[in-house]
Amino acid sequence: MANVAFIGLGNMGGPMAANLIKAGHHVTVFDLSEAACQALAAVGAGVAQSASEAARGVDYVISMLPAGKHVAGLYLGDEGLLAQLDDSTTVLDCSTIDAATARQVGEAAQAAGIGFMDAPVSGGVAAAAAGTLAFMCGGDAATFPKAQAILADMGKNIFHAGPAGAGQVAKGCNNMLLAIHMIGTCEALEMGARNGLDPKVLSEIMLASSGRNWSLEVYNPYPGVMENAPASKDYKPGFMVDLMVKDLGLALDIAGQCDFDNPMGQLARTLYSEHQAAGNGSLDFSSILQKLKGG
Repeated sequence: MANVAFIGLGNMGGPMAANLIKAGHHVTVFDLSEAACQALAAVGAGVAQSASEAARGVDYVISMLPAGKHVAGLYLGDEGLLAQLDDSTTVLDCSTIDAATARQVGEAAQAAGIGFMDAPVSGGVAAAAAGTLAFMCGGDAATFPKAQAILADMGKNIFHAGPAGAGQVAKGCNNMLLAIHMIGTCEALEMGARNGLDPKVLSEIMLASSGRNWSLEVYNPYPGVMENAPASKDYKPGFMVDLMVKDLGLALDIAGQCDFDNPMGQLARTLYSEHQAAGNGSLDFSSILQKLKGG
């Protein structure tokens, strides 16, 4: 069992850290929220007063932070963790951030002789709690087995996408596609409903046909069709619209860096940004159906 520092205990980080404790690892946590720290202390975590204290003498540092600036602030510079860790520590940043910052941190870690991977996740809060997340890892191939060993206690699908930053590129591609097929699923279901079809029956038809997709099968956006989906719980997230807008912005940045015109991704960002601006940022992203309905 490993000694782990877990930094960032939000909706995703908290359950992920709890799963490491359940797996028998010794976990020390740090977050600016005292309540978040105490929730993990209640299930067996040690609580540090700073990120530096949490990371002292550990085998792994795992971070789950809101944005690239937070990740850079944690790891880089004379006061950053990379200047304090020894080369026996493996650093795994599970935040969803811009690929450029992930590459920058990866290069700094390599210069310090520290194994690093950007390892953003897919699956949402439910998968974080269940320990069934997918991890998309970017970094040196020699570090990947070490990453797998600990990530396996938080997820079931762990991929090595390529060098540092590749995990973020994979996440951007995935979530752009997620947004696009969620919007398409909502359009199809609403068009059918307005023409007198039962959305549940139409869902069954499309699931057995070529329109089958994850949004339809696992996360149906039409209220009442799927009992445990956010759509049947007043669009309680889940995965918030605010986060989808953030991820689509990152996807557009990735497209811009390679001079790729992605019209569907751009349209998805426009629609979700308008939905967010209408006061729906805290709803689940499947609530885009409401915008298409005109609500």
